[in-house]
Amino acid sequence: MARRPLPRILSNGSAQLARSRELARTAADSATDVLHPLITITRGLRRLASAGRRKWADTPKDRRGPLLFLMASVFLAVALVPYGPLLAVIALMAAAAWQGRNRTGQTPEGPDESQIQRLQSLYEAMVPYFSTAEDPAPLYAHGGEWEKAFPEYEFDATGRITHLAIRYPAYFPDGEAEARARIEHLLSAKSGRGREYRFAWDEEGNQLTVTVLAPLPTDIAAQHFVTAPGETVLGFTDPTEVQRTLPLGHGAQARDVPPVVWRTGIRSTEPHLLAVGQPGSGTSTLLRCIALQALQFGDVVIVDGGGTGDYACLTGRDGVLAVECALSGALASLEWATTETERRLIAVNRARQAGHPPPEDTKRPLWLLLDRPTALGQVAAADGHKDPQSLLQVPLRHGRSANVTVVVAEQFDGLDALSDPVRQHTRARVVLGAATAEQLEAVLGAPPHTTPVPQVPPGRGYARLGTGPVLRLQVPATPDPYDDATSDVHRQAVLDLLPPRTTPADAEPERVPAEPEPVSAEAVVAEKSKART
Repeated sequence: MARRPLPRILSNGSAQLARSRELARTAADSATDVLHPLITITRGLRRLASAGRRKWADTPKDRRGPLLFLMASVFLAVALVPYGPLLAVIALMAAAAWQGRNRTGQTPEGPDESQIQRLQSLYEAMVPYFSTAEDPAPLYAHGGEWEKAFPEYEFDATGRITHLAIRYPAYFPDGEAEARARIEHLLSAKSGRGREYRFAWDEEGNQLTVTVLAPLPTDIAAQHFVTAPGETVLGFTDPTEVQRTLPLGHGAQARDVPPVVWRTGIRSTEPHLLAVGQPGSGTSTLLRCIALQALQFGDVVIVDGGGTGDYACLTGRDGVLAVECALSGALASLEWATTETERRLIAVNRARQAGHPPPEDTKRPLWLLLDRPTALGQVAAADGHKDPQSLLQVPLRHGRSANVTVVVAEQFDGLDALSDPVRQHTRARVVLGAATAEQLEAVLGAPPHTTPVPQVPPGRGYARLGTGPVLRLQVPATPDPYDDATSDVHRQAVLDLLPPRTTPADAEPERVPAEPEPVSAEAVVAEKSKART
């Protein structure tokens, strides 16, 4: 039986399909050639828009208003110039064409093989935390696709992750601190130790954003900061955390940095401060920095419980009422501070009853700086004297009304020996040096949004003012100028800030300017009750 020939459409179908593919490829190439200018301009406009968004995000919030005003002025000038809009459109198209051109030597888009391997290993490590057996379509599964879980990622020159957006299932308990801590610990370990990571949890969108933070500058020396009376600069933080910058003199180059400003005085919600750290973490540096700023507008009493002599440079200076290292001198100075606080309260109360402004001798701020008071408490207990911390109850309780500020610096090993008034009334908190997440939360009252690192420079830590957010902090370099290990630049910076010496260095400085009339706390209460009647 003869074989029937195949239909013609099947016998030469392969040739027709090949010709069709060739025609389609030719048409696509022709369309690409024709639309190439439009594609180039569109790509350029997209790159210009991305650059504009990055520039706007990097601009500090206090400079966005002038920037908007400048842009509006430019648009108005272009609109008023003859043929201005046409020339602006031509210039924009030219800039977009230049930005959208194909650049030779450009790095290929997408991660390379090593980066893909790093993302895949990170994805596999998160499977036990972001998956359950009851999930019919799990986002995380062994051997799954990491592209769906990581929509955004960035790497540095060494191939380590610098930015990562992570999607997670809705049933993950992102509202529990323990569950968050496990994920944050895993990500910081897998992405590279020794760096600080910021974790931003978006509970509504079920997305976690991980960002590697740049180190805070450590080369800022003590100097006269541009602040108002009642404002104290504790240090500097990330530019995205505060809405203010301060101009600084950095050698021959000036720059603006975001500060952590602590406001004290009558209207302050956090009138007193507690700084905690390990030995060598920079708590004494913080107290010296605060003292140099306080001496511009007020008087200072310093109690050095450690007896290290780190505040000898302030002895006999104008505005420094006392620098005490011994127990007897510390008790005498704190007793005077208690009496002075009560005197100020009565003077202010009498002025208010009479309808007069507060007296001038109550307006000048008084600062009590105590470094390691628990060490003096141990000496006082051994000698049968009262604890110096017991004399801080009146300044802590009534210090805001009397314009008296108390700053206490203590180490972690003496934190349990602090008295209850010190713990209750020091609402501004600072932790310096290496510390665990548990220690940070115990002192600050809230965990930081970044991962603490084991090795940090002196003066590096965290700060929280009242119920505000936890901020990264770098204290300005304010070393003891009498220390031989101090650099000449930082030593001279501190010496330039010291007030003139009013008492010879070899003489005994006065602890108090004048002995005020002793007034007890009962007298203050009686005075207030008399005013009510």
